[in-house]
Amino acid sequence: MRWSARPSTVVPNSLAMIDIAAETHTPMISMAAAASIVEPMDSKRAWVFKTPQNDILMATAIAQHMSNHGVKTMAFIGFSDAYGESWFKEFTKAADLAKIKVVANERFARNDASVTGQVLKMMSQNPDAVLIAGAGTPAALPQKTLKERGYKGKCIRRTASPITTSCAFAARIAKARSCPPVRCSSPINCRTAIR
Repeated sequence: MRWSARPSTVVPNSLAMIDIAAETHTPMISMAAAASIVEPMDSKRAWVFKTPQNDILMATAIAQHMSNHGVKTMAFIGFSDAYGESWFKEFTKAADLAKIKVVANERFARNDASVTGQVLKMMSQNPDAVLIAGAGTPAALPQKTLKERGYKGKCIRRTASPITTSCAFAARIAKARSCPPVRCSSPINCRTAIR
Protein backbone atom coordinates (compact mmCIF):
# COMPACT_ATOMS: atom_id res chain seq x y z
CA MET A 1 0.00 0.00 0.00
CA ARG A 2 1.28 3.46 -0.92
CA TRP A 3 0.63 6.65 1.01
CA SER A 4 0.43 10.14 -0.40
CA ALA A 5 3.83 11.67 0.23
CA ARG A 6 2.65 15.27 -0.12
CA PRO A 7 -0.73 15.84 1.44
CA SER A 8 -2.37 19.18 0.77
CA THR A 9 -3.18 21.81 3.34
CA VAL A 10 -5.66 23.73 1.16
CA VAL A 11 -9.13 22.73 -0.03
CA PRO A 12 -8.76 23.28 -3.80
CA ASN A 13 -5.60 21.17 -4.01
CA SER A 14 -7.08 18.43 -1.82
CA LEU A 15 -10.17 18.22 -4.04
CA ALA A 16 -7.99 18.04 -7.15
CA MET A 17 -6.02 15.12 -5.70
CA ILE A 18 -9.06 12.89 -4.97
CA ASP A 19 -9.24 11.39 -8.48
CA ILE A 20 -5.53 10.58 -8.51
CA ALA A 21 -5.69 8.92 -5.09
CA ALA A 22 -8.65 6.81 -6.19
CA GLU A 23 -7.14 5.84 -9.55
CA THR A 24 -3.87 4.71 -7.99
CA HIS A 25 -5.51 3.23 -4.86
CA THR A 26 -3.24 5.44 -2.78
CA PRO A 27 -4.59 6.63 0.58
CA MET A 28 -4.38 10.42 0.80
CA ILE A 29 -4.34 12.39 4.03
CA SER A 30 -5.51 15.98 3.63
CA MET A 31 -4.82 18.69 6.18
CA ALA A 32 -7.63 20.88 4.81
CA ALA A 33 -10.94 21.16 6.68
CA ALA A 34 -13.74 21.23 4.08
CA ALA A 35 -16.24 18.42 4.46
CA SER A 36 -16.41 18.14 0.66
CA ILE A 37 -12.99 16.47 0.76
CA VAL A 38 -14.45 13.36 2.41
CA GLU A 39 -18.22 13.78 1.83
CA PRO A 40 -20.29 12.35 0.35
CA MET A 41 -18.51 9.05 0.84
CA ASP A 42 -18.11 7.27 -2.47
CA SER A 43 -15.60 4.92 -4.11
CA LYS A 44 -13.20 7.79 -4.81
CA ARG A 45 -13.37 9.35 -1.35
CA ALA A 46 -12.82 5.97 0.28
CA TRP A 47 -9.13 6.67 -0.34
CA VAL A 48 -9.19 10.11 1.27
CA PHE A 49 -8.79 11.04 4.93
CA LYS A 50 -8.46 14.42 6.61
CA THR A 51 -7.06 15.51 9.94
CA PRO A 52 -8.94 18.72 10.90
CA GLN A 53 -12.53 19.02 12.03
CA ASN A 54 -15.23 19.76 9.47
CA ASP A 55 -16.00 23.41 8.82
CA ILE A 56 -19.48 23.04 10.33
CA LEU A 57 -17.98 22.51 13.78
CA MET A 58 -16.23 25.88 13.76
CA ALA A 59 -19.07 27.56 11.85
CA THR A 60 -21.50 26.51 14.59
CA ALA A 61 -19.19 27.84 17.32
CA ILE A 62 -18.74 31.16 15.48
CA ALA A 63 -22.49 31.53 14.87
CA GLN A 64 -23.18 30.82 18.54
CA HIS A 65 -20.55 33.38 19.55
CA MET A 66 -22.17 35.95 17.25
CA SER A 67 -25.61 35.20 18.65
CA ASN A 68 -24.34 35.48 22.23
CA HIS A 69 -22.99 38.95 21.37
CA GLY A 70 -26.23 40.27 19.89
CA VAL A 71 -25.51 39.79 16.19
CA LYS A 72 -28.77 39.57 14.21
CA THR A 73 -27.44 40.27 10.70
CA MET A 74 -24.09 39.45 9.16
CA ALA A 75 -22.21 39.72 5.89
CA PHE A 76 -19.86 37.08 4.54
CA ILE A 77 -16.68 37.60 2.55
CA GLY A 78 -14.51 34.64 1.62
CA PHE A 79 -12.00 33.36 -0.89
CA SER A 80 -13.35 32.82 -4.41
CA ASP A 81 -12.45 29.14 -4.42
CA ALA A 82 -13.56 25.86 -2.84
CA TYR A 83 -12.40 27.09 0.58
CA GLY A 84 -14.67 30.14 0.51
CA GLU A 85 -17.57 28.19 -0.96
CA SER A 86 -17.30 25.47 1.68
CA TRP A 87 -17.27 28.07 4.43
CA PHE A 88 -20.27 29.93 3.03
CA LYS A 89 -22.24 26.70 2.68
CA GLU A 90 -21.49 25.56 6.23
CA PHE A 91 -21.81 28.97 7.87
CA THR A 92 -25.21 29.70 6.35
CA LYS A 93 -26.49 26.47 7.96
CA ALA A 94 -25.05 27.51 11.33
CA ALA A 95 -26.31 31.09 11.00
CA ASP A 96 -29.81 29.84 10.26
CA LEU A 97 -29.77 27.69 13.41
CA ALA A 98 -28.57 30.70 15.44
CA LYS A 99 -31.29 32.93 13.90
CA ILE A 100 -28.73 35.19 12.20
CA LYS A 101 -29.68 36.62 8.82
CA VAL A 102 -26.95 36.58 6.14
CA VAL A 103 -27.42 39.87 4.25
CA ALA A 104 -24.40 39.76 1.89
CA ASN A 105 -22.16 37.16 0.29
CA GLU A 106 -18.96 38.44 -1.32
CA ARG A 107 -15.78 36.79 -2.62
CA PHE A 108 -12.18 37.78 -3.28
CA ALA A 109 -9.14 36.06 -4.76
CA ARG A 110 -6.19 35.21 -2.54
CA ASN A 111 -3.97 37.57 -4.52
CA ASP A 112 -6.40 40.51 -4.88
CA ALA A 113 -4.94 43.93 -4.18
CA SER A 114 -8.32 45.48 -3.31
CA VAL A 115 -11.71 44.45 -1.94
CA THR A 116 -13.22 47.93 -1.85
CA GLY A 117 -16.15 46.99 -4.12
CA GLN A 118 -17.05 43.98 -2.02
CA VAL A 119 -16.73 45.93 1.24
CA LEU A 120 -18.96 48.75 -0.02
CA LYS A 121 -21.63 46.23 -1.07
CA MET A 122 -21.50 44.59 2.37
CA MET A 123 -21.58 47.91 4.21
CA SER A 124 -24.63 49.02 2.21
CA GLN A 125 -26.54 46.21 3.95
CA ASN A 126 -25.51 47.54 7.40
CA PRO A 127 -24.64 44.15 8.95
CA ASP A 128 -24.01 43.79 12.69
CA ALA A 129 -20.95 41.67 11.88
CA VAL A 130 -18.79 40.55 8.98
CA LEU A 131 -17.35 37.04 8.80
CA ILE A 132 -14.08 36.83 6.87
CA ALA A 133 -13.46 33.29 5.57
CA GLY A 134 -9.87 33.44 4.48
CA ALA A 135 -6.53 32.14 5.57
CA GLY A 136 -3.19 33.73 6.32
CA THR A 137 -2.20 37.26 5.41
CA PRO A 138 -4.72 37.65 2.52
CA ALA A 139 -7.52 37.47 5.11
CA ALA A 140 -6.34 40.80 6.54
CA LEU A 141 -7.31 42.69 3.37
CA PRO A 142 -11.09 42.74 3.98
CA GLN A 143 -10.59 43.71 7.62
CA LYS A 144 -8.20 46.50 6.66
CA THR A 145 -10.65 47.80 4.04
CA LEU A 146 -13.60 47.63 6.43
CA LYS A 147 -11.66 49.77 8.91
CA GLU A 148 -10.57 52.24 6.23
CA ARG A 149 -14.20 52.62 5.10
CA GLY A 150 -15.39 53.30 8.64
CA TYR A 151 -17.16 50.05 9.42
CA LYS A 152 -18.04 50.01 13.13
CA GLY A 153 -19.53 46.52 13.49
CA LYS A 154 -17.86 43.32 14.58
CA CYS A 155 -15.29 41.74 12.30
CA ILE A 156 -14.97 38.01 12.89
CA ARG A 157 -12.34 35.93 11.20
CA ARG A 158 -12.39 32.21 10.68
CA THR A 159 -9.93 29.99 12.53
CA ALA A 160 -7.22 29.73 9.86
CA SER A 161 -6.98 33.48 9.35
CA PRO A 162 -5.88 34.93 12.70
CA ILE A 163 -2.24 34.02 12.48
CA THR A 164 0.02 36.51 14.16
CA THR A 165 1.13 37.92 10.83
CA SER A 166 -2.43 38.64 9.73
CA CYS A 167 -3.48 40.28 12.99
CA ALA A 168 -0.34 42.39 13.12
CA PHE A 169 -0.71 43.30 9.45
CA ALA A 170 -4.35 44.33 9.83
CA ALA A 171 -3.68 46.30 12.98
CA ARG A 172 -0.61 48.04 11.55
CA ILE A 173 -2.21 48.93 8.21
CA ALA A 174 -5.46 50.09 9.76
CA LYS A 175 -3.55 52.00 12.44
CA ALA A 176 -5.75 50.54 15.14
CA ARG A 177 -5.18 48.33 18.14
CA SER A 178 -7.74 45.93 16.70
CA CYS A 179 -9.77 46.65 13.63
CA PRO A 180 -13.33 46.30 14.70
CA PRO A 181 -13.02 43.63 17.38
CA VAL A 182 -10.88 40.73 16.23
CA ARG A 183 -12.29 37.36 17.20
CA CYS A 184 -10.19 34.29 16.70
CA SER A 185 -9.54 30.82 17.94
CA SER A 186 -5.91 31.65 18.70
CA PRO A 187 -6.23 34.40 21.30
CA ILE A 188 -2.60 34.08 22.32
CA ASN A 189 -1.50 34.99 18.81
CA CYS A 190 -3.91 37.92 18.58
CA ARG A 191 -3.08 39.24 22.03
CA THR A 192 0.56 39.10 21.11
CA ALA A 193 0.05 40.82 17.79
CA ILE A 194 -2.47 43.44 18.87
CA ARG A 195 -1.55 45.21 22.08
